[in-house]
Amino acid sequence: MGVRLMVVDDHRLLAEALASALKLRGHRVLAAAAPSAGAAELVISRAPEVCLLGTATPAEPGIFDPVVRIKRERPQVAVLVLGPVPSPRGIAAAFAAGASGYVRHDERIEGVERAIMKARAGEAAVAPALLQGAFGELLNPAAQPDDEGQRLLRMLTPREVEVLVRVADGEDTRLIAAGMGIAPSTARTHVQRVLMKLGVGSRLEAAALAARTGLLDRATPASGG
Repeated sequence: MGVRLMVVDDHRLLAEALASALKLRGHRVLAAAAPSAGAAELVISRAPEVCLLGTATPAEPGIFDPVVRIKRERPQVAVLVLGPVPSPRGIAAAFAAGASGYVRHDERIEGVERAIMKARAGEAAVAPALLQGAFGELLNPAAQPDDEGQRLLRMLTPREVEVLVRVADGEDTRLIAAGMGIAPSTARTHVQRVLMKLGVGSRLEAAALAARTGLLDRATPASGG
């Protein structure tokens, strides 16, 4: 009933502890530790049913290249990524490389074992909420995932975006209020919220930040009028 598996991680202590725990639960662990650079070769040579492949940086470009190579040369091997609390992008990258699932470093051994059994059965071994986010990222990948302007833009409401555009155009509170059809006190409140969300202390700083990050290029078409 036990699974023939491997645990491959840069951190030997973590790999050996997990391997020992899995052995106690009746699984056959072929190897316990290896640097990430040699992970693919080791897995390809041993051809386990399931491989637990550790990573500390799931969002780093190229981090899942070993998974790609393993799946290309040993497609029957199910690869489970073992890593920190992931972002949808990190999980999406793992699945795109061919991984069968993602297991968090702080998961209980029972959870790790369930993931192993799912992966061997050909099922996706990842929490439903994380899986939904990952598939969303795969279907609609961000054109510039690390773009600061896009990140800042997501923090603002459509009305705050319009206020920022007007601030960058040099409009004072009175002009902002008139242009948006709101009271000057409301306009001042919007401006303060924009400054707070952007983490700046003045309108000039807000305008400079928006220009530097390309936020204005994205915001202007969306603001309408």
